[in-house]
Amino acid sequence: MLSAKSLFQEIFDNDESFRLFCSIAAGGESQGGWENGRIAALVPAEERRLASRIGRHGADEDKHGRIFRALLRKRGLEPVRVPPETDYTMLLEKHGIGLAHEKLRGDRKLTVQDIVTYLAHSRVTEQRASEQMELLCKHFGDHPDVGRAIRMISRDEDNHLAYCHEELLRFVHAGHGRDIQRTLRECALAEIRVHRDVSLAVMARMGRILSWPKAKSALLAAGIHATYCYERAGGWRRMVSLRMPERRDALGGDAGATSSPAA
Repeated sequence: MLSAKSLFQEIFDNDESFRLFCSIAAGGESQGGWENGRIAALVPAEERRLASRIGRHGADEDKHGRIFRALLRKRGLEPVRVPPETDYTMLLEKHGIGLAHEKLRGDRKLTVQDIVTYLAHSRVTEQRASEQMELLCKHFGDHPDVGRAIRMISRDEDNHLAYCHEELLRFVHAGHGRDIQRTLRECALAEIRVHRDVSLAVMARMGRILSWPKAKSALLAAGIHATYCYERAGGWRRMVSLRMPERRDALGGDAGATSSPAA
């Protein structure tokens, strides 16, 4: 029976597919760490209180990248080059999600509107990250090799999502509500397309590595397209709602430990 658990188990059990999985994850997390670090450094004076929270977000993403690389080292594997068609963060930027890297590489301070846009984009992408890690926790949270790492990353992603909700609601009350809702909608509709395309590319790569029969690959592709149709029909709305999180000030403390649980 084809299920999420059996699919990930197959990927985790094979060195080459596990290598690709962790390399893609590590690359995306490290890129997110750099982006958040640059945004923290360029926060405008009127929003300096956010700098430490954005910096904490970036430190968490850097930590996640180290965790995935440590999981590879634990199995005696080296990272592989991430195929461009599977590079979620790069494709998001190409579709205008997130602040342009050209802007982040400069020294000019960001505007308050830039920060609002960044938070709106993060709210959408962190929803995806939180859901994916929740799925992995459900099936592999007790796994002897990857369980501890998955649980740690999942907690962090939940905190990132909570932080985005709280800060966006603050900006809504400050009069940015219309811009926030427009940006959330545009970003969500773009993200679900990128997620579909990346999922198809990743599964195609995994299929070649694991020698999946054509019927299995076709079934997985159909499932990815069906998920996209659901999200395009209305599932995207879960990515744009705002509610005050149960945990307030989720990124208000010091950055998380830099040690890797998989090391």
